[in-house]
Amino acid sequence: MSRIKILYAEDELFLGKIVKETLEGRGFEVVMETNGGAVIKAFEEEKPDICVLDIMMPNRNGYEVAEDIRAVNDDVPIIFLTAKTQTEDLVKGFRTGGNDYIRKPFSMEELIVRIENALRVKKETVAPITAETITFGKYCFYLNRQVLVYEKEERKLSYRESELLKYLWQQRNNIIDRRDILQVIWGNDSFFNSRNLDVYITKLRSYLKADTTIEILTIKGVGYRFVM
Repeated sequence: MSRIKILYAEDELFLGKIVKETLEGRGFEVVMETNGGAVIKAFEEEKPDICVLDIMMPNRNGYEVAEDIRAVNDDVPIIFLTAKTQTEDLVKGFRTGGNDYIRKPFSMEELIVRIENALRVKKETVAPITAETITFGKYCFYLNRQVLVYEKEERKLSYRESELLKYLWQQRNNIIDRRDILQVIWGNDSFFNSRNLDVYITKLRSYLKADTTIEILTIKGVGYRFVM
């Protein structure tokens, strides 16, 4: 069985060496880069299972690197490592494609648990729908292709965007508890995943805005309702 491959970007050489050696000692394969400008090339060549990115790096910071990665791959998990602590930093991390966020200093056990959790969540799927295509309003959603079509306009959705839209449609016109969405789509209702859900809901609303008969309503203090 092949080992999990981690692309690890960190410009603090001493810390990077410790993290790399510890992860390798736990059975992971680690490709380390110290220059943000070199990360996307390493990503394309190495095809890692998960990326762990420091925010502050020379040439391209972690946010920019995450955007580079998301331009070619929507699904690979990305975990940010940073000394930044402001809420706006967290939000920016999620908006640029991050799945999780660890503040420095951190323990190796925490990092390993978060890596394992991100990989586990990636494998999880919601209950299957037998049809390959569903329609709502003026939209046609091709499940297997993860494509949303409005008239002649096609939009390719990421894996998690697709799974979230599918789950909302399954529960259409019902009030959906926020915690239920987090458990089904992300695997737990942590603060980090909760902020990520906000970002994804905003994205889906923008994708569906052309048809005013469709809404994703926020039910304050509870969750959401997909109205058709």
